[in-house]
Amino acid sequence: MREVQALALVLVLIGIAFGGATFVPAVFAIAVPYAAIVIFLVGITLHIVTWARSPVPFKIPSVCGQQRSLPWIRQQGLESPFTRWQVVERMALEILLFRSLFRNTRSVLTRNQRLVYQPDKTLWLGALVFHWSLLIIVLRHLRYFLQPVPRSMQLLWACDGILQLLVPTLLITDVLFVCALLYLLGRRLFHPLVRYISLPADFFPLLLMLGIAISGILLRYTDRVDLIAVKKLALGLTVFHPIIPQGLSALFYVHLLLVSSLIAYIPFSKLMHVGGVFLTPTRNLPNNNRARRHINPWNHPVPVHTYAEWEAEFHDKLAAAGIPMEDDDR
Repeated sequence: MREVQALALVLVLIGIAFGGATFVPAVFAIAVPYAAIVIFLVGITLHIVTWARSPVPFKIPSVCGQQRSLPWIRQQGLESPFTRWQVVERMALEILLFRSLFRNTRSVLTRNQRLVYQPDKTLWLGALVFHWSLLIIVLRHLRYFLQPVPRSMQLLWACDGILQLLVPTLLITDVLFVCALLYLLGRRLFHPLVRYISLPADFFPLLLMLGIAISGILLRYTDRVDLIAVKKLALGLTVFHPIIPQGLSALFYVHLLLVSSLIAYIPFSKLMHVGGVFLTPTRNLPNNNRARRHINPWNHPVPVHTYAEWEAEFHDKLAAAGIPMEDDDR
């Protein structure tokens, strides 16, 4: 039922684009992308400012290795970073290669009813393929917003289509991106434990990106769009002088609306981990509590009532009750 709700919402967006693009193309070609970018920038900024201002009263790095201690004990820099450079190395491996997810395990009940844990690399591989394919696809699409197109993007495009299959050239990341999405979606649909904890908000971005991928592939290989018209629209949006070219099909507006919906949805979803990973205190802090005392910078001076003041205030009552006091020892 939860996946049906998410699918219904995606289909509603597709229907809106198909029905409205013919009558009010300016809304879908100009107003919707601008609104999505504004919502994205404002939402991202508010999240980052909130996270940056959040107090960190204790150092809470997640570690699973020997920290720096005695000189003759070998420290594991990546597992328990002591310096800022070691933190950077650890963060780089986490962001680029999903190092912690590589250690993912699964529990299996054997025939003799024993619970054992086994390494499970499928989720790591699916997530790695998905994120890297998405990054390359986004970088490829930047050529529509730049004139002239940088050589680095031309090289990226050539490497992505190096197999030289089909006409136009089949791009590797298109296939990998769809396969990774289908794996992640199938995992939520058919894995009982994952399905149990999945919400409509977990299905919606996967189905939305699957709709984006399928519509983009159709625009490239079947209902081919005029790339010159697309670039004219993209350049116009970039310089705040939008022009709506003629000849753009309804499928293109479906693709554009789905992309805009995804951009606007990011600040309100779990997809915000794209920025939150950099501000996670369990990852971006060194484990050097023994060497440097961590003082909470958000500790504001507050009026306190010391024990000596409390004892002086209740001296008579404490003496009448026979309770020993520090003043008696002086």
